[in-house]
Amino acid sequence: MAIRHSVSLAVLMLAWGAAPALADEAAAQKWIDSEFQPSTLSKEEQMKEMKWFIDAAKPFAGMEINVLSETIPTHEYESKVLTKAFEEITGIKVNHQLLGEGEVVQAVQTQMQTNRNLYDAYINDSDLIGTHSRLQSAVNLTDWMAGEGKDVTDPMLDVDDFIGKSFTTGPDGKLWQLPDQQFANLYWFRKDWFDRKDLKAAFKKKYGYDLGVPVNWSAYEDIADFFTNDVKEIDGVRVYGHMDYGKRAPDLGWRMTDAWLSMAGEGSAGLPNGRPIDEWGIRMEEGSCNPAGASVSRGGETNGPASVYAIAKWDEWLRKYAPPGAADYDFYQSLPALSQGNVAQQIFWYTAFTASMVAPKKDGNNTVDDNGNPLWRMAPSPHGPYWKEGQKLGYQDAGSWTLFKSTPVEQRKAAWLYAQFVVSKTVDVKKSHVCLTVIRDSTIRHESFTERAPKLGGLVEFYRSPDRVNWTPTGINVPDYPKLAQLWWENIGDVNSGAFTPQQAMDRLAEQMDDIMARMQAADEANKTYGGCGPRLNEPKDPSEWLGKPNGPHAKLDNEKPKGETIAYDELVKRWQAQ
Repeated sequence: MAIRHSVSLAVLMLAWGAAPALADEAAAQKWIDSEFQPSTLSKEEQMKEMKWFIDAAKPFAGMEINVLSETIPTHEYESKVLTKAFEEITGIKVNHQLLGEGEVVQAVQTQMQTNRNLYDAYINDSDLIGTHSRLQSAVNLTDWMAGEGKDVTDPMLDVDDFIGKSFTTGPDGKLWQLPDQQFANLYWFRKDWFDRKDLKAAFKKKYGYDLGVPVNWSAYEDIADFFTNDVKEIDGVRVYGHMDYGKRAPDLGWRMTDAWLSMAGEGSAGLPNGRPIDEWGIRMEEGSCNPAGASVSRGGETNGPASVYAIAKWDEWLRKYAPPGAADYDFYQSLPALSQGNVAQQIFWYTAFTASMVAPKKDGNNTVDDNGNPLWRMAPSPHGPYWKEGQKLGYQDAGSWTLFKSTPVEQRKAAWLYAQFVVSKTVDVKKSHVCLTVIRDSTIRHESFTERAPKLGGLVEFYRSPDRVNWTPTGINVPDYPKLAQLWWENIGDVNSGAFTPQQAMDRLAEQMDDIMARMQAADEANKTYGGCGPRLNEPKDPSEWLGKPNGPHAKLDNEKPKGETIAYDELVKRWQAQ
């Protein structure tokens, strides 16, 4: 999913002036000294890397390239600052355009379908890995870096340093996308409220366990009810125990495919995505690249009890515990809610917005103290009753560079140079401090992040912990992300409107997904459209033949609300640090 940030496009147009910019070491040194600090590299090592870029870019000096990404702070920094640096250092002009995520996906889809070169490179979600590795319209980066693109591949790139590398690797074991920014969905809560002795005592008296970070959905629900209906008001402000959104729009679908279903426990054990059933409910057997179905009747889980439970809880909590009007919000309208200071917790919140949540109080952020210290913390999101050890615990986005075969080779090479530049070790620590969407292991372990960690509410501790591997993007079970993703919001939006029950909506969604995958199967069998890795659907059976069986969808639980369980935040952080 990546973040759905609706900001009006303001592409920075850089003027060449009367003469073309000079690509030279003086420009590189200027940027190293003035902007690219701190870094995991010494200034001498940074200059070595920049000298390589200068030499590699000589054949493309004066060229103008166009790249596209969604609008989030990371890409705003790239488009406004790093394009200028890259042009001055290499002589290559970059128009880095910013659009909404849906528009980016649409552009990617159009380029794949038409083979027209709309853009020379894209930053799009690693959620499309199943699409890119099957349709064969994207460039296989493993082979590209060793072959046609070898002369423009940075010898200091260090692909193994990227923490999202597994997310951008296809079923063939090849790298298809290069991570540019990364963030996770994590639980968010007001630690200052949770630490209040009066509130802790009242919660313990009512529920019989401690107020703390919820481990399961039962505890999350209890906490939501407690703040909404028992506490009601803090410092003269009406407070609520939950925040979410429900408007019938594309970002609603992404919220569900990102994390709601997997957090509830839908899918099979296995990382980065469940086998044989992933968090979309799509079945694909171990060792196969052929999806076998989404509906329970075909061995999938999109309309299974765990999925229906997840949608039901999303709808119920939104209405009972969120601020008035939240059910009509979209993603963009819901974002300011936390900084207003009237919400106690959110079941999952995207760490890409850490930078805005640590903004000073004078900017209207009511969740920091007068010294800029966060009153909130982030922690692992709780899991639902269907979740078992070994399943993914949430979503981790990896917005990643993708090249297409439809792009002329010379433009593709120039775009690849820019892609590597903005993720290079020379610039990455500084970019990560500005944007807080870390992609390199070496970056998050840099001493500057150790110093800054107390101001970031748990972000550094999370990304340094081994637990981070339990948060993963959409995987390779999804054979064509653009075709299937649009079905989700349309169907789940009908739950919010009251037109369908959760079961009815998920039954319809599963059927529509199977219908589309059936058409994909026909195309693949006839023309190898998906390289032989298109769907091969199971014949429908009575759901009882699948439900509760080994490697099958979950059977309905007799008790979907076990006793609430919490953990003290400080204890959780100690566990991370001990590992």
